[in-house]
Amino acid sequence: MLLYVTLGATDLERSGRFYDAALATLGIERRVTEDDELGYAYPSDTRCRLWVLTPYDGKPASFGNGSMVTLEAPSRAAVASFHAAALANGGADEGAPGLRPFHEHFYACYVRDPDGNKLSAVCERAE
Repeated sequence: MLLYVTLGATDLERSGRFYDAALATLGIERRVTEDDELGYAYPSDTRCRLWVLTPYDGKPASFGNGSMVTLEAPSRAAVASFHAAALANGGADEGAPGLRPFHEHFYACYVRDPDGNKLSAVCERAE
């Protein structure tokens, strides 16, 4: 359903360190590095689905209240690794890894990237 998602960044070098570390735990890799954008994809994907970029209008990056990008994790261990890597690379905790009440196997964590964008990693498998 989604073609791609973009997230604004104030400092791409800082954001690159955060996203490279956090997304690697989910098997997602950086494929594009430009002066104004970074592109990420799964190894099996033919195109980048997540872009981190400086805003086109030249204004400072900001986050949307109520906005969140949720990434699929292959295991509960990957959710925990994502959370730890995010915090170790400038992210902020918004909810430690654990089961949530959305359904029986909804295991998630929540973080903010260095610019305040909210991210979640979720495993919906029984493990």
